[in-house]
Amino acid sequence: MIIKLIRQVLGRLILAINWLCPPRRIKRNKDEQDQIDTDTKKLALYQFQLCPFCVRVRRMIKRLRLTIELRDIKKTPHFQDELVVGGGKRKVPCLRIEEGNKVTWLYESKAINNYLLECYGQH
Repeated sequence: MIIKLIRQVLGRLILAINWLCPPRRIKRNKDEQDQIDTDTKKLALYQFQLCPFCVRVRRMIKRLRLTIELRDIKKTPHFQDELVVGGGKRKVPCLRIEEGNKVTWLYESKAINNYLLECYGQH
């Protein structure tokens, strides 16, 4: 009970800091942004609002100006079921990457951010 309360308080504090200090967004021309918006339609981030590691990934998404569907596993139980069935475990953040007929489930905020930077960061 106490641990849950601490998580709630810390999560809200992290959200407040995130709101007060938003990440600086990169600049792209319209054609580049349109292509990235098309490419990111194949991505979905399984997460929940107060998770600090999810905040870390959402900040990267915002910084890179990516349009990625956010699937909150606490608010929508169906997303939790998809995550467990597809990815194998109930752990967030998890990025679902669809490439043709293949789906990859990428866990860990650092690995997700590295993937996003590699694919969509300025080169």
